[in-house]
Amino acid sequence: MTDQAPQPAPPRSPAALRELAALFGRLGLTAFGGPAVHIAMMEEEVVRRRQWMTHARFLDLVSATNLIPGPNSTEMAIHIGYDRAGWRGLAVAGGCFILPAVVIVSAIAWVYVRAGALPELTGAMYGIKPVVIAVAIQALWGLGKAAVKTPYLAIIAAAAVAASLAGVNELVVLAAAGGVVAAGRRVRGGATVALLPWPVLGASVTATSVTATSFGLWPLFLFFLKVGSVLFGSGYVLLAFLRADLVERLHWLTESQLLDAVAVGQVTPGPVFTTATFIGYLLGGAPAAGVATVGIFLPAFAFVALSGPLVSRIRSSKTAGAVLDGVNAGSLALMGVVTLQLGRTAIIDIPTALLAATSAIVLLRFRLNSAWLVLAGGLVGTALSHAPW
Repeated sequence: MTDQAPQPAPPRSPAALRELAALFGRLGLTAFGGPAVHIAMMEEEVVRRRQWMTHARFLDLVSATNLIPGPNSTEMAIHIGYDRAGWRGLAVAGGCFILPAVVIVSAIAWVYVRAGALPELTGAMYGIKPVVIAVAIQALWGLGKAAVKTPYLAIIAAAAVAASLAGVNELVVLAAAGGVVAAGRRVRGGATVALLPWPVLGASVTATSVTATSFGLWPLFLFFLKVGSVLFGSGYVLLAFLRADLVERLHWLTESQLLDAVAVGQVTPGPVFTTATFIGYLLGGAPAAGVATVGIFLPAFAFVALSGPLVSRIRSSKTAGAVLDGVNAGSLALMGVVTLQLGRTAIIDIPTALLAATSAIVLLRFRLNSAWLVLAGGLVGTALSHAPW
């Protein structure tokens, strides 16, 4: 394990809170592409541009988010807020990252309820998707140098990529990567178990069933509180989870409404979990949208509040630090696989290939703020979708 310098005490000044609010409010408006890309944008801002933390510290926080349930990118924002400005920073960063997406999704839901269809977003997303692939590639390049510090860790990362592509559950990949690195360094595995209680608990709780009940704000809150407390995985896992309960058991939504809700969560900026905001609005207007949003995101704040102060202790322990090194390599591998999968759907023709390549060159060579590239990609995509050819 490479020694890591102790982290400085987080700034407590109002200026630090304003910086967090400005940064994560902007990311909440421009972070398209899902958790892997959101985290890539955060890495660019807090490691490269502002130098609030090192690559190694950032990777430790990414690994911590992978070991707890909930929306990874939102939890990463909360972790950064706590690291930067303590408990107030935790609330400010998380809230400012979530709020813009909630407002956008609520506006789309308002249109949907009145028009019965989704607003046209296809053109903008055609140009945005290739850009976010370039953002993810930039983050992989930077984080890779911090995570893959030895040939042994490179082998672990390669094995994690192969396992993920073969369909092995992401939690199994992370646990195996951490355990193998710890074993390879000839340390006892006692700390390995201590690092994995939340995934095991989440897996067991997820299996519980939801009994059919009539719609109400309290049942809605409890349902999304449970989802936020136990759900691991991508937006596709969220889709399966919501379908089983909201469509098949509770009969609150139709299949078509659920697919539209997930689509809105995928194509709007910010956390994919704002799907809950859309569903809440469909079921009970603005009050239900607020209740559903609070329910699904509240556990993320609680989990980070509990686990965040432990990250530095884990890194300082020789055994736990070895596990964390392995989990870092596994996390980077999972991020790479997600980027590959997104790339297959984003880069579909010559214009999107050119957009992705140009964006990657600009980011790696000139370090332009990725938010401007995302906005430019949306404008280019809209223009191309309305071109006469």
